[in-house]
Amino acid sequence: MRAINRFVLYTTASAGAGFIGWKVYSRNTSFVPIDVSSPSFSSIAKSVDGINPHKNKPAMLDHCERRVPLDRLQTTDLDELTRRFCAGVWSGPGFEIQRRIMQRAFRKLEGRETDLWEKSDLEKSAYKLGERIADHFEVVDRAQDKVVVRCGDSPRKQGPRNSDGIFSIEVAKDGNDAVFTMKSFFFDSTEEGAKAAPPSKAFDWLHREYAKLWMETSVRKLLK
Repeated sequence: MRAINRFVLYTTASAGAGFIGWKVYSRNTSFVPIDVSSPSFSSIAKSVDGINPHKNKPAMLDHCERRVPLDRLQTTDLDELTRRFCAGVWSGPGFEIQRRIMQRAFRKLEGRETDLWEKSDLEKSAYKLGERIADHFEVVDRAQDKVVVRCGDSPRKQGPRNSDGIFSIEVAKDGNDAVFTMKSFFFDSTEEGAKAAPPSKAFDWLHREYAKLWMETSVRKLLK
C-alpha cells in the first residue's frame, strides 16, 4: 500500500509540475476578446466573406497575442518578421505531429507533390498567395504584415465545407514592441452550417493551448 501511495503521489506531483511548467512557459501569450464587430476582425473579414456565402456565424473565433520588445528581436523588418513567424509555426514542434500524420495520409495522392511537406521547405518558404501546406492549408491572402490561410479540408475542395476556417498569422509594430497575432475563425460554410453546434468547452480549451504552443515555439525562434 505504501508503494502505491508513493506512486500516486509521484505521478500527481509530476503532472502538477508539468502543468505549472507549461503555465510559466506560455505566460506571455494571451487571448484578446474579439467578435465580428471588433476592429481586429477587419484583417480577416475579406477572407472570411470570400468563403462564407451563407454568412454563417463562427463556431469558434479567437485572437491570440504575444508582445515582444523590438530590441529583443533578431530583425525588426516587418516582412521578414512575418515570414519567419509563419515559418516558425509550420516548421516548429507545434505542427510536427500533425504534419507527419498528414504526410502519411495525403502526400502520395495525385496532385499533392507541389504542396509544402518537408520541414526544410516550410522553414524557407515565403508563403506566397496560393501556396499549399500539407494538403490542408492554402494561403488566401498575403501582405507585408500577415499570412492568411484557409483550413479545415483539402485546398482541392474549393466550395463550401462542413469543416472550414480562416487562420491568420500577423505582425504589427506598436511603439517599441512587436505584436505577434494569430486569429482563428472556424465554421461550417455549407448552407446547413447556420445550424451547426458549437464545439465543446474541452475542444475550445485544447485549441487555445495548441495556439499558445504554436505562438511560443515560433516567437522564441525570433529572439536574440
